[in-house]
Amino acid sequence: MEQEQKRYLLGMTLPEITEAVVELGLPRFAGKQVADWVYVKRVRGIDEMTNISLKNREFLSEKFEVGRSEPLDIQTSVDGTRKMLFKTNNGQFIETVTIPDRERLTLCVSSQVGCRMGCDFCLTGKQGFQGNLTATEILNQLYSTPDSEAITNLVVMGMGEPLDNYENVQKALELLQAEYGLAWSPRRITLSTIGHRTNLKRFLHESKCHLAISLHNPFSEERLALMPIEKSMPAASVIEMLREHDWSKQRRLSFEFILFDGVNDSPLHARELAKLFEGISCRVNLIRFHVIPNSDLRPSPEANMIKFRDFLNAKGITCTIRASKGEDILAACGMLSTAHKR
Repeated sequence: MEQEQKRYLLGMTLPEITEAVVELGLPRFAGKQVADWVYVKRVRGIDEMTNISLKNREFLSEKFEVGRSEPLDIQTSVDGTRKMLFKTNNGQFIETVTIPDRERLTLCVSSQVGCRMGCDFCLTGKQGFQGNLTATEILNQLYSTPDSEAITNLVVMGMGEPLDNYENVQKALELLQAEYGLAWSPRRITLSTIGHRTNLKRFLHESKCHLAISLHNPFSEERLALMPIEKSMPAASVIEMLREHDWSKQRRLSFEFILFDGVNDSPLHARELAKLFEGISCRVNLIRFHVIPNSDLRPSPEANMIKFRDFLNAKGITCTIRASKGEDILAACGMLSTAHKR
């Protein structure tokens, strides 16, 4: 007879853990103990839960395991950026990145294996879509990464479109903020999306985390040539939704804008962008394009990026050029891909 697959404690809420331990015959308060071991003390195995009796740990181990898995490979860039390769529970692969910046250590987590959005400038999109990550697999990227306890910020900007896997992403972020967990402030978390309109509306109402929108072109037809999502979910409609939202409660809205030489880096694009953001409290992050195989796109010259930034700042829109990190290990923006691992 096939053995029943064990369930993972990492990724379960406190009520779910409590219900599970009660069903096993453990006292209700053991649920809080187990959650504390998993989320706060960060144990890797049930045998480490020493304030639970040996007998009850054996009961727990029959049905559950913590759900942690270490990275299979770690690459370190000359600038200190690290890229980790994790194996998913169904045998796929994802990549996760840590980015050091003075006193900050930012973790960039993946939400899917590959991506179905097909953006022309992104290696993950060219990989195609192989599946959604569970809340367990999303959280494992934080809990099992080296220097995990030194991480100060988390960005859901790795492989995949987070709002295309809304339920699992939102559950993972809620567990990260839970009082029985790490009790992180939502201001330490940023979710990046290309504008999945339906689930974006849910995210705005159900989460207080920061939001980053991948825009990359203010003109609809030109954006469509880069990002197929523009056809079904135009950026203009997404921005109108954002314009109606109350941004006064310390949540930050930013727009990601990769600059391509001769494609979207002209004064005309900068002026249109300024018009598009009129009346919206936001910031713009200009990103250098990192050349990928089989793409005719090229990075915008540094002088063009500086002019673009200075124009937007002069218009009262906070605009910065994001420092490029991890390019030498293919860990920079748009370069994550595990297609070769399959």
